Amino acid sequence: MSAADRFADVLYGLGWSTVKKLPEPVAVRLGRTIADAAWKRRGKGVRRLEANYARVVPGASPERLAELSRAGMRSYLRYWMESFRLPAWSAERVRTGFEPKGLHHLTEGLDSGRGVVLALPHLANWDLAGAWVTTKLETPFTTVAERLKPESLYDRFVAYREGLGMEVLPHSGGAAFGTLARRLRDGGLVCLVADRDLSASGAEVDFFGERARMPAGPALLAQQTGALLLPVTLWYDDSPVMKGRVHPPIEVPASGTRAEKTSVMTQALADAFATGIAAHPEDWHMLQRLWLADLDPAKGPS
Repeated sequence: MSAADRFADVLYGLGWSTVKKLPEPVAVRLGRTIADAAWKRRGKGVRRLEANYARVVPGASPERLAELSRAGMRSYLRYWMESFRLPAWSAERVRTGFEPKGLHHLTEGLDSGRGVVLALPHLANWDLAGAWVTTKLETPFTTVAERLKPESLYDRFVAYREGLGMEVLPHSGGAAFGTLARRLRDGGLVCLVADRDLSASGAEVDFFGERARMPAGPALLAQQTGALLLPVTLWYDDSPVMKGRVHPPIEVPASGTRAEKTSVMTQALADAFATGIAAHPEDWHMLQRLWLADLDPAKGPS
């Protein structure tokens, strides 16, 4: 393990062991302090965040983009502070920590027994939304986690999410898709973060007027299993309670090849994501390249 990997592992370990013991107001202030310090340093993550916001809010002045990136870093650190503390939250705190609209799309889908795929962008706190599903709705679900380096850090993330009631599959190896399909055919729930895919298998979409790739998995799973595909968007307001919306189902097109159907469905997902991101851009935690035009390293920060 490299020195950088060891440092990352120790840092996250301290977060989960220390931050969860802090009183909530102290954790909130700590998160804001760290966010503001990171924003002032203007590292490549902050600069990339501003560049991404420039797509989402076209015509925004440099001052407006700076305001957005500061708010974005505060939102991002709120996500981390909440996530570090989630294992210590009471069941009641989890149940009252999230208020989704359009919940009937999910509950009716589950009641039908056909299986449901929830697809989310990197908005607000998807881990809290997941904990709410397992706690408030008492519904287990399966998700996928990208393998992180070092392996010990990946193990921490898996243990953390499994402690919240999630079944977590590794993204690599190719076996995840088959397991997800089996869960859906059994009438289960699958939740996937689905707004960024830089692999060759990603589906190209138009996203805020430019081309990007998003995972094809949600659309393929819906086609192959008959599961309901539901986009979900999340946001924060000035309260301690996260808000969200379960959007109407994305239907499988009646005609076309599998690739054509996947393209249409993934574009519909991207459009739903764009609606939520445009309404709450500061809660979109995309500190990496996303659009195809940005994938050349010579074109700016990652």
